[in-house]
Amino acid sequence: MSAIANIKRIALLALTLGLAASFGAKANEIVKIAFVDVLTGPFAATGQGALNQLREVVSQLNATAQKDDPVFEIVPFDGKGTPQESANALRAAYDQKIRFLTQGGGSGVAFALVDAINKQAQREETGEMVYLNYAAMDPGLTNDKCSFWHFRFFPSSEMQIEALTTYLKDQSGVKKVYLLNQNYTHGQQVAKASRAYLSKKRPDVEIVGEDYVPIGAVRDYAPYVAKIARSGADTVITSNWGSDLALLLKASREFGLSTNFYTLNANNPGIPSQIGEWGVNRVNVIWNWGSNAPAPVLEKIATSFKQKTGEDFIFAAHWNGMQMLRAAMTKAKSTEPRKVAFALEGMRYQSPVGEVVMRADDHQLQAPMYLGVWTKKGERGVRYEAETTGYGFRSEVVWGAAESTQPTSCKMSRPSK
Repeated sequence: MSAIANIKRIALLALTLGLAASFGAKANEIVKIAFVDVLTGPFAATGQGALNQLREVVSQLNATAQKDDPVFEIVPFDGKGTPQESANALRAAYDQKIRFLTQGGGSGVAFALVDAINKQAQREETGEMVYLNYAAMDPGLTNDKCSFWHFRFFPSSEMQIEALTTYLKDQSGVKKVYLLNQNYTHGQQVAKASRAYLSKKRPDVEIVGEDYVPIGAVRDYAPYVAKIARSGADTVITSNWGSDLALLLKASREFGLSTNFYTLNANNPGIPSQIGEWGVNRVNVIWNWGSNAPAPVLEKIATSFKQKTGEDFIFAAHWNGMQMLRAAMTKAKSTEPRKVAFALEGMRYQSPVGEVVMRADDHQLQAPMYLGVWTKKGERGVRYEAETTGYGFRSEVVWGAAESTQPTSCKMSRPSK
């Protein structure tokens, strides 16, 4: 054999071995996750913002994937903020062989999704799906309506009100409280918890008003603001979100209302722009993290996200949810929903804000919470502004998980392993 022929033979052999190696290499498994939330209508800004942030988290997580790690792909479905449309979206995701989903825009929707997933798992042999709840707060989701398939990565409304009322207990200026919430299960639960916890911790505080507004239906909040002013309230507690909160704060600012607001959602997309100078040291938010709270990993992703999109990163629950989901798959050595769900139960994870625990009893994450106070950028504790307002939320209080933990009445039905 000539030298040239031998060289060609060696080159051909090397090419063949290289192709064999490339075809034999195991590619990272792609796991699709359905994002079922409100992407149209008056609450679309919240849903679209959450979707954009989830995609950023997944992009960064996938970039760190090792050879045996799954990589995630987010598939959005518009649930339109209604239980029926969201249940239809769930079924569409299932028909596309998607077995993991996330949602957070509305507890009414969350209950419908839990019910649909439970029935689907009972009805169909391969009907199991894991639901990662990033913001639907109704305590019933981890109490009487708890489900093996549902995991909440955000504090329930009772946990938030427990922490808030512990803080208000020592605020001597709080004497008259007005409760204003959307008229559905979540808003009703917030009002109920506020009454109960204030009665126990501050029996001297007077509830001077209580209103429930039809969700997404009120365009002019001036009459409600006038009622708050007439009541003499020094404090408003509201769980309103989306346009219902934006319009409430806008009307309060235009009225010049001097009442303090304790909200569960004032950092959500589109709402900071309605606050302005009027809200300094007046508008507060309870959340599971804030951009001005110490957490270098989350600070880095928030900074990067804002530089790329101009939007604020607020959903730390996405970070914990996706990181813990991948860790559960690694632990289970599987992406099958049942095995992953069992691996998530009781999981301890070292998050950017400290160790968090997915309580096995009810699938409620036990984690720190923060109270943010609206403050001018550049003043103490405010390095980052919200949206492009020149103001941001100063991290005023950090509550450890033990300070807000709640008992559970969950009696969970589990499948066999």
